[in-house]
Amino acid sequence: SREFAGNSDIYVIELARRTERRLTTSPSIDTSPSYSPDGRMIVFVSDRGLGPQLYIMREDGGAMSCPKGGIDSACRITFGAGRFEEPVWSPRGDWIAFTNQDGDKWHIGVVRPDGSGMRVLTEAWQDESPTWSPNGRVIAFAREAGRGAGHKLWTIDLTGRNLRRMPTPRDASDPAWGPILK
Repeated sequence: SREFAGNSDIYVIELARRTERRLTTSPSIDTSPSYSPDGRMIVFVSDRGLGPQLYIMREDGGAMSCPKGGIDSACRITFGAGRFEEPVWSPRGDWIAFTNQDGDKWHIGVVRPDGSGMRVLTEAWQDESPTWSPNGRVIAFAREAGRGAGHKLWTIDLTGRNLRRMPTPRDASDPAWGPILK
């Protein structure tokens, strides 16, 4: 995303050609893009729906059929309470992980690209920064259990039942999975 004249939009920059394409033109704030594994779709955050929610769009910014009906260049896929942020497309393309802040609780959740199947997997004072394992079955994230408690790294699988703390020598945040080593 790039801010220009007080407005953030989604752009694609082709480094080899040094060209730039603007994909969104909404007067709203559009941020946090994440490509689908096949590169055809992008999920992003926009406040065009009265607060941050998740939207999907084609990589070329063209019109598409929206999952909930209608034709648009960006289709809303979340309609829940609170702020939906930090979308990350799974490596298999079947889920999008996100952070949801609703009141004084933060959650890590997942939703299908068509907006169906939304599930909240975690709840704490502050859960954020989801990242997918290479096989697309586990999400690592940072958790702060309470104000000033320090961030720790955790994992949760797609069932939401296997919550595990990852040992780190000190506080840690913003996890990222590496590739599968051969």
